[in-house]
Amino acid sequence: MFRLPPLRNRRRSAATLPVAILAGCLAAATLVAAPAAADPIDESANSNGFAVDTLPDGGARVTLRLNEPLPVRNAVPELAVDGRIIGPASESPDGLTLTVETTDITVTAAKRVEVAWNGVVPGTQAAAKSAAPPATVKSHGKKPVYTDPAQPGPYPVERLDYDLGDTATTLSGLSDLPVEMRAAVYAPAGAKGKRPVVVFLHGRHSACYNPTTRQTNNTNWPCAADFIPIDSYLGYTETAEALATHGYVVVSISANGINAKDASFTDDNGALARGQLVMAHLDLLASRNDSKGPKRHPLSGRLDLDNVGLMGHSRGGEGVVEAALLNAERKQQYGIRAVLPLAPVDFGRATLPGVPMAVILPYCDGDVSNQQGQHFYDDTRYSYRDDVLRSSLMVMGADHNFFNTEWTPGVSVAPSSDDWSPANDEVCGSASPSRLTAAEQRAVGTAYMAGFFRLVQGKEEAFLPLFDGTNGTVASTGRAVVYSEAQQPRTSRTDVAPLERPAPNVTMSGFDLGAYCYSVAARVLPGDTPCSSTTATSKVPHWTPATFAPSVPLSPVLRLQWSAASVSPALQVALAPGQFDVNRYDALTFRAARDESAVGDVDLDVTIVDGKGRSATVRVGDVSPALTPFPASTNTANGISRLGKTWLRTVRVPLDALPKIDLKNVRSITVRPATPTGGVYLSDFTFDTPAVGGGVATRAELASIADATVAEGNGPGTATMRLTLSKALKDPATVQVQTSASGSATAGQVPALSFPVTIPKGVSSVTIAVPLTGNTTVNTASLRYKITISAPVGVAIGDGFAWLTVLDDDTA
Repeated sequence: MFRLPPLRNRRRSAATLPVAILAGCLAAATLVAAPAAADPIDESANSNGFAVDTLPDGGARVTLRLNEPLPVRNAVPELAVDGRIIGPASESPDGLTLTVETTDITVTAAKRVEVAWNGVVPGTQAAAKSAAPPATVKSHGKKPVYTDPAQPGPYPVERLDYDLGDTATTLSGLSDLPVEMRAAVYAPAGAKGKRPVVVFLHGRHSACYNPTTRQTNNTNWPCAADFIPIDSYLGYTETAEALATHGYVVVSISANGINAKDASFTDDNGALARGQLVMAHLDLLASRNDSKGPKRHPLSGRLDLDNVGLMGHSRGGEGVVEAALLNAERKQQYGIRAVLPLAPVDFGRATLPGVPMAVILPYCDGDVSNQQGQHFYDDTRYSYRDDVLRSSLMVMGADHNFFNTEWTPGVSVAPSSDDWSPANDEVCGSASPSRLTAAEQRAVGTAYMAGFFRLVQGKEEAFLPLFDGTNGTVASTGRAVVYSEAQQPRTSRTDVAPLERPAPNVTMSGFDLGAYCYSVAARVLPGDTPCSSTTATSKVPHWTPATFAPSVPLSPVLRLQWSAASVSPALQVALAPGQFDVNRYDALTFRAARDESAVGDVDLDVTIVDGKGRSATVRVGDVSPALTPFPASTNTANGISRLGKTWLRTVRVPLDALPKIDLKNVRSITVRPATPTGGVYLSDFTFDTPAVGGGVATRAELASIADATVAEGNGPGTATMRLTLSKALKDPATVQVQTSASGSATAGQVPALSFPVTIPKGVSSVTIAVPLTGNTTVNTASLRYKITISAPVGVAIGDGFAWLTVLDDDTA
C-alpha cells in the first residue's frame, strides 16, 4: 500500500510518491487515429491559380495550385473561397495541389481561392465563415480563429493507464481509510516536448456492482465478494480523446473508495478527500515525469505540470476546487491554470480566486437539482482582486448523469439511470422534445470541456465566445441551447455598479419595489429583503442555501418591480470621473433575470448618456434573451415544480451600436421599464471586452479554523475559537461563520446562526467568539458542534471546518 506521509492536520495533501511505485501497473497501450488540426500560424501560400469543377452528384471540387509546397505543419490546410472557408484540403503527393470537394455549389462563382489555417484566412482580421455559423469574435489586435473543440487533432491517442490497487493509499480527509490509485491516461502519441495536463474526477456514484445480479453496492470498499468496481472514471473518454488528439495528457482518476465511505467518515461529504486524491495523482504523475534510467516511465519528460487543468463532475466539482486550494498551501505548487466544475455540489461555499473557472449547470439535473454549484461563480466574483475569466453556463435539456457514459443507460457497463424524474415531464422527461439525448449531451460536454481547457491552457482564443457571455456556438453541439453569464478579467473591465448593496452612484425612483435582496425568505435577517419567497430552492440556483452554511447570506442583487401605477420608474447609474472613457471596451454588460412573480412580457430600455447630453437607447430584448422565462413544468413535488428556474444571464449592449455617443466621455446609464408591468433582478453593471486574463494557482491568503474544547458554563457565554491565516494580510478580509444546531438542550447549547468575522490587515490570526448557552443540568455526555467558515472576501478558505466540543461541567 502507498501511504501518504504523516499529517499534522486533516488538510495536508499527498506528498510526492515513493520511487518504488513509479512502475505501477501499465495497461496495454491502444492507438486511436485522428485527422489533423493545430494551432494557427499566419503563413500564406503562393498560389498559382485555381479551378472549380462540378461533380456528378451535384457538388463541386475546388483545386488550388501552389508555386511551392506548404510549410510542414501539424495543421490541416483549408481552402477559402472569396474569404469563406469551405473545408479541410487534401494535398497532392508533390505538395503543390490542394483539393476540397463540397456540396456548396456557390463556389462555382469563386473569384478568389486561397489557403487558410484553422479557420483563419491569412491577412484577414476576422474569423472566417464556415458552413456552421461561427461565434462572433472581435479581433482586439489579434487574429481570432474559429474551430470546433470537439474536432480531433493531429495526434493518435496512446493509453497509458495505471492501477496500483484498491488500497494503494490512505487519505486523512477520509479518516485514513484506504482508497484506490487508478486512472485512465490518454496521451498524444508522438507529441514532442512537455504537454499540458488535465485531470478528470468523477462524482458520487455506486462504487461496486454484481455483474450477475446487477445489484449495486456503495458501502464496502474494497468491493464485497461477488462485486466488482464500477469504472466511473472511464466515462469521459470522448472528451479525453478530443483533448489528447490536440496534444493534452488527460488523466481520469477513480474515486470509488471515497464514494463508498464519504457519508460516514468525513466532515465535509468527501470534498477534502477528493482534493487530496487529485493531489496524490499529481504527485504520482510528477514522479513518473521525473523518472530516469532503466525504469524510465513512458510519461517521463512528457508532462507540463506547470500547466494543469482540473475537471470535476458532481461531488468531484467541489473536489477539484478543494484540490486547487490544497495546491495553494504548498511551497512547491503545480500550475493549476483552469478549473471546470461540472454539475457540481457546493456544500461549504468555498471560493477559488485567481484561477479561470467555468461552471456547467444542466437545466434538467435531477440529482443536484438546485444547481448549488452556481455559488462558485457568485461567491468568487468580487471575493479577491484577481485577473481571470470566470463563467457559468446553463445547458438546457441536460441531466446530471449523461455527461458520463458509465452513468448512462444503454452504454454503461454497470447499472445506470436517468437521474431526472418524472419521465413524462413535458420539459425534462425522457420523451420531451426539449430534452437532449445522451449522445447530444455528451457532445455538449465534450465541446465545452475541451474548449475551456484549450482556451485557457492552450490560449486558443477561438473558443472564448463559448464562455464570455456572448453565447457563441459550435456545430458539434447541434440543437443544444446553452446560456451563459461571465465576468471578464479585471484588466478587461470597469465595474460601475455591482448592485450588491446601496452605493452613492446608484439611484432609483418610481418602482413599486426597489431593494437590494439576498437569499430566500426563510434565510434573511428580520427587516431585510429576500430575493425569493419560494421554498423550492431548485428554482433559484443563486439563492439555494448551502448544506454547511445554510444561514450565510447568498448572492445579493437589486430587485425591481413595477406596475401600471408606477410613476416614471427609473434606475440611474453614474460613472465616476475615472470611468468616463469606455472607448476601449466592446460592450456595456450586466446580469439580468426575470422576477418569478412577473406576469406577461418583461423588458427594459437601457439608455447611455455622454458628457454632452447625447443619448442612445437599446432594448434588452433586442440584444439578449435574459428576460425571457425559462421553461416550466406542470409536474410538481409537494405542489411545487422544480422548473421555471430564475437564473441571471449576461446582457451585452454592444458599444458599436451607439454611434452618436462619445465613448470617451460616457457619464451615466439609465434603466427604465419597457413593459407596463414586470419585475427583474439586476447585477454587475460593467464595461468590458472578452478576454481570458492570467492566473495560475491561487495566490490568495488562506484562512483556517481550528478545533476547540470548552466548558459549558452556567449561563450565556462564548466559546473562543482561533482563525489562522497562511500569511499576514495586506488588506482587511472577512469570512462568514456558521454554527450548527446539534446536541441536546440539557447540555452546552450552540445556537444555529451565522455571523461575519472581520480580519484586520497585518495579522496572521484572530479569535472568534461563538455564542454558547450553559446550564446547571448534569449531563454525562459532551457534545460536538460543527463550525464552518465560508464565503470569504479578501482571503480564500483553507480548513473550513472545525469541531467545537462542549464539556458538561455540572456535578450531581
